Amino acid sequence: MVNKKSILCLAVLFLIVTAGCSKQQATGQPKEVAVKAMQVMQQDTPVTYEFVGEIVAKDEVQIKAQVTGNISRKLFNGGDTVQAGQPLYEIDRRKYVATVADSQAQVAQAQASLSNIQRDVVRYQNLADQGGIAVQTLDTSKSQAEQAAAQVSAYQAKLDQAQNDLSDTVVVSPVNGRIGVGELSVGGYVQAGSTVMATVSTVDPVQVRFSMSENEYLKFAQMGNSPDAWGQNLKLVLSNGSEYPITGRLEQVDRGMANQTGTLAMKASFGNPQQLLVPGMFARIVANGETRQGALLIPQRAVQELLGKTFVTVAGANSEAVTKPVKLGPKIGNLQIVEEGLTVEDVVVVEGFAKTQPGTPLKITMIGLNDLTIPGTK
Repeated sequence: MVNKKSILCLAVLFLIVTAGCSKQQATGQPKEVAVKAMQVMQQDTPVTYEFVGEIVAKDEVQIKAQVTGNISRKLFNGGDTVQAGQPLYEIDRRKYVATVADSQAQVAQAQASLSNIQRDVVRYQNLADQGGIAVQTLDTSKSQAEQAAAQVSAYQAKLDQAQNDLSDTVVVSPVNGRIGVGELSVGGYVQAGSTVMATVSTVDPVQVRFSMSENEYLKFAQMGNSPDAWGQNLKLVLSNGSEYPITGRLEQVDRGMANQTGTLAMKASFGNPQQLLVPGMFARIVANGETRQGALLIPQRAVQELLGKTFVTVAGANSEAVTKPVKLGPKIGNLQIVEEGLTVEDVVVVEGFAKTQPGTPLKITMIGLNDLTIPGTK
């Protein structure tokens, strides 16, 4: 007769084995992962190149005091738009008025002395012609007249300088532009030639300063694109992702590569009639390059990076996840050119690849270009 205890042990063992087999069967069938995917696109694609730049004023002028003294009037508010020739400051002019008056008196005195000597020369000339005086006396009188004339010129030069100094007590803007804030106030003391009284920056047009690497420069040069070609119709993308409505053009190219950075400095000019662009802002210069014939394109959001390598997840023959390394080319809006690793038949996973691993069954929902919504892109 079979022992009840043995029957109970056999039953427990059967349940354990059955549960293990069921678990093994369940784990052998991975669950499908829902993803969104897109067919690799192939089309002729104009390539653009982007360079990070900084907006700078085309002309930035530091206005220094030309005379020494205390500021008696301030005629602007910080941040104002000023015109060339517009008065900005007045410096105490009292001592300069006195200097002008003193110089005028010296000129008048020298001119009177010159006139008296010139009359003597005329009289001595008549006497010398009649043999009434020695020629040496006439020559001495002429020399005195020349010295007196030189004295008049010297005093006149001092008067001109005094009048210039008096004029310089009114400090004017040399250019049209916007004046800085936080400048000097009434009562401040300024030193001729050293005190910066204000800074004025031109506002229309402005320049965007950017740099191009040696490889980028060689790429343009080897494509036969001179700066005169690709430097026209430049676009500007602002820091918030919006495109500036006015195109610009390349205006300056440095004479050579910078020793420390190995880059070539450039400046592009953009009209700024609404004064939207302000010096110090950062933006991206977008330049037109070559047209890639039959380029393969995928969404940028499909690209994965790990340890400096780039790869994508594609749907295999049986709708399972397959990882493929790719070599990427330039970005085109929210798309990316693929130079190696994919074909036009591939279906690239755009959303949900983070939940997959190689071999994972995929439940694919196909999307199109219009379904790509990335904030800040067009």
